Amino acid sequence: MARPGTRGTGGKGKAAARPKAASRAPGKIAKRPDPGTSSAVRSSKPVVKPARRGRPRSLPAEDRRRAILAAALAVFSEGGFAQARLDDVARKAGIAKGTVYLYFPTKEALFEELIRSAVNPVLSTLEALAHAPGIPFAALLEKLFGLFRAEVLGTDRRLVLRLLLSEGARFPEVAAFYHREVLSKGIGLMRQVARWAADKGELPSDAVARFPHLIMAPLLLSILWDGLFSRFEPLDVEGLLAAHRDVLTAKPGRRP
Repeated sequence: MARPGTRGTGGKGKAAARPKAASRAPGKIAKRPDPGTSSAVRSSKPVVKPARRGRPRSLPAEDRRRAILAAALAVFSEGGFAQARLDDVARKAGIAKGTVYLYFPTKEALFEELIRSAVNPVLSTLEALAHAPGIPFAALLEKLFGLFRAEVLGTDRRLVLRLLLSEGARFPEVAAFYHREVLSKGIGLMRQVARWAADKGELPSDAVARFPHLIMAPLLLSILWDGLFSRFEPLDVEGLLAAHRDVLTAKPGRRP
């Protein structure tokens, strides 16, 4: 009878067999890492982190606002006010449509801001000139006309006024905004300075004070001419405005 812990085979007692170690492939000896060497040093290739994907870092609010206005000007100029969509403006500006709504809730509000940004430089300068003490009326007209040439006719702002002239009749709300925010203010200022000039004898009559629209006439003409006829017959706007100033300020019996 076999004793506990022994096998009965062959009558010889043997200890219980120990589990064998995992066999290794012949000719290969596993290398143990050097405990004093870090994994970063052992790696021969640099670790490259994957680039982050997604939208670029957002612009400051004022820069984003300018980008929206620039995109809107391009979209309105290409297809007109009626065909323009805020989706197109957002795509042109490279932003989400919802971002446009954060700044401008409607297409009309966006177009109104375009108008305001186009005429504000001229309107604010006219207001400053109107309150400047002792400035001659002819000098005021020269500064005003020069500013209009530089800030409106010489920039994309002329496209905004061209759009207004071409589409204002179909969109009375936009025309009403322009009249309220721009025309009425500008005409009021010009009437004021023309009245002062007439009282001081700088004008041949009070016609300009009664009809300050006369001052604006060549400005509107230059906008229309630029969009319709400049390719056939370029207009010397600087010469036109200088001649208009001389006509307005000419004294009786003196050639302008």
